[in-house]
Amino acid sequence: MTAETTIETIIETTVETQLETTSETPSEAQHAAPIRPYAEPVFELHRGGKMEIRSTIALRDADDLSLAYTPGVARVSSAIAERPELAHRYTWAANTVAVVTDGTAVLGLGDIGPAASLPVMEGKAILFKEFAGVDSVPLALATTDVDEIVRTVRNLAPSFGGINLEDISAPRCFEIEDRLREEIDIPVFHDDQHGTAIVTLAALRNAAKVTGRPLSALRAVVAGAGASGIAVARILLQAGIGDIAVSDSKGMLHPSRTDLNPVKAKLAAESNKAGYTGSTEQALRGADVFIGLSGATVAEEAVAAMAPGAIVFALSNPTPEIHPEAARKHAAVVATGRSDFPNQINNVLAFPGVFRGALDVRARTITEGMKLAAAAAIADIVGDDLTADHIVPSPFDPRVAPAVAAAVAAEARAARVARA
Repeated sequence: MTAETTIETIIETTVETQLETTSETPSEAQHAAPIRPYAEPVFELHRGGKMEIRSTIALRDADDLSLAYTPGVARVSSAIAERPELAHRYTWAANTVAVVTDGTAVLGLGDIGPAASLPVMEGKAILFKEFAGVDSVPLALATTDVDEIVRTVRNLAPSFGGINLEDISAPRCFEIEDRLREEIDIPVFHDDQHGTAIVTLAALRNAAKVTGRPLSALRAVVAGAGASGIAVARILLQAGIGDIAVSDSKGMLHPSRTDLNPVKAKLAAESNKAGYTGSTEQALRGADVFIGLSGATVAEEAVAAMAPGAIVFALSNPTPEIHPEAARKHAAVVATGRSDFPNQINNVLAFPGVFRGALDVRARTITEGMKLAAAAAIADIVGDDLTADHIVPSPFDPRVAPAVAAAVAAEARAARVARA
């Protein structure tokens, strides 16, 4: 069922319900009062959007106004003109992130455009605020052109302390992030890539502990060579996993394939030491880890053929690659991206704390070391509570964002990308 069909069904059902509960005939009811087709609770929650802008100061009289605006504000602006670094102290940029999208890869909905992406971007913004006290502004851009997106974000950068790229399709997302990291001196972070990668690494570190093995002893198979799949493979390679192979819709990535874009070709050259060239399910025979980020399905028989003590992360939403109950018959540890099963791999464990830490030290960028530090911090929070059904903390654990922020800030200073 498509997103459009789902919404139409909701509207039709709601209208029919409202007509049935009136005493008039349908035609009389329609003329008696306007029908509210978006009366479902989820639509009511989103009515008018989920955000607003509020003043942090009081405007009680003319004196307050003269300080907040003219003529007093001119003194602050003049000072910043002379010393641009003062903008960090005297404007909102120090604590504000732009959440930027073009609407081409929104959740499981795909390319739905910038306007339809706004509810998701607003949601991201309130997660920043609720979990880490970071202010953010959703910016849905009416272009999919890489050059235009880069130019737009670069021109907006002086208003923000960081850029969170969101729901931009691959492979364009890689170029956009790489170019922005080169062209602006504030953190740029594509959450679909790196947020997923950080939390997946944290979960796998703890899953490996549960099964009594180090990362270096694990062979992993990743289904999905989009933004998240490639980022997960990269961070696991950096963390020292034994071997990892990635598949796309045409099979395993390997150097002999001639149909790979530059991003996939680079990953193929760095991974798959075992040289798998067939399907995902063939590569799963004897594998220790399966990570699903493709939206496809994996047969239970393929999971059953994995090594003893297997680890299965079926992360596609809303439908995992294999149902968790089926996976548990054959795997020692199972995780999903859903909140109604144990071990939810949720990006909210990472991105609020990552930006909190980066903003606190005025980091110029977010390094690979900062991502690894974030993953370690998330994994360590579980501590003595580690079990097969508890390999990551709850998103509502108040320790998460502060721990991630502290680890990220410390690593930024150690890498000399901090300015404070």
